[in-house]
Amino acid sequence: MEMIVLWVVVFLALSFDFINGFHDTANAIATSVSTRALKPRVAILMAAVMNFVGAITFTGVAATIGKGVADPAKLSNGVEIVIAALLAAIAWNLITWWFGIPSSSSHALIGSLAGAVIAGAGLDAINSGGLIKIVQALIFSPLIAFSAGFILMMILKYVFAKSSPHQVNKGFRFGQILTAAFQSFSHGTNDAQKAMGIIVFGLVAAGIQDTMDVPLWVKISAATAMALGTSIGGWKIIKTMGTKIFKIEPINGFAADMGSAAVILTATMFHLPVSTTHVITSSILGVGSAKRFSAVKWGVAGRILIAWVITIPITVLMAALFYWLIDLFFM
Repeated sequence: MEMIVLWVVVFLALSFDFINGFHDTANAIATSVSTRALKPRVAILMAAVMNFVGAITFTGVAATIGKGVADPAKLSNGVEIVIAALLAAIAWNLITWWFGIPSSSSHALIGSLAGAVIAGAGLDAINSGGLIKIVQALIFSPLIAFSAGFILMMILKYVFAKSSPHQVNKGFRFGQILTAAFQSFSHGTNDAQKAMGIIVFGLVAAGIQDTMDVPLWVKISAATAMALGTSIGGWKIIKTMGTKIFKIEPINGFAADMGSAAVILTATMFHLPVSTTHVITSSILGVGSAKRFSAVKWGVAGRILIAWVITIPITVLMAALFYWLIDLFFM
């Protein structure tokens, strides 16, 4: 019975990873698609491949997710907690995808895991130090990405101020192919690690292993699930990210992709889980502000910000509810 429950965890974690793939893929390719640097199908295929490569390259973020919120070895009901967390995170991802809102899968997962742990083991089971570190990374990374996008765009404006706009955009349309690939790679290095970390959390909680090392089969499974999800693409979110914040030209898309990918990859190097959605959106906002502050549709940005703010508290409550339902009917 325990093994069946554990396989439920693996299935849900890979489902979350798959949904994360088509939910967040839009972030990585939205600018290159909106400027027609890449055809949609080509962009999605490239993103799928680069997400897979990124996913199997690093594991540090997985370890942070696996032990940052709580110690799975100390939770007698850790597997049930993971199931509740994943159900809540998946539900929120699907809700926000349906409405085309670029919400954060990372916020959803962290909020859900914290809510399930509190419901199942109490507030004392939360690793406050690790959770604070994760939340700090989630908060500060968008601010850094906004600054990176703004500064990079200002530099490009200065360098190409006297150049022909047509020639500049022609050159940067090619450059966007490279930055979109870099963006997709960096996305895989961070986001796929979260599903790996949750699976390892479940393995340790079930007593299958006693370290936070990520088994090879977990790496390949998570990388494949994200790549398959990526291959579907999230067209509603592509439309929001690529057209509704401000009118993106190739030079803007290049700056936004380069700035956000650099922030995400740096966070991965420091084993910090960040919201790729927040980082990429913030970089686009920074670039738009540098281009012309009034060009940014701040009303759309405001609605996106509201989704960011409410994601963690809502998923905390959703996960607690799922845990109580599991406890009521199955435990």
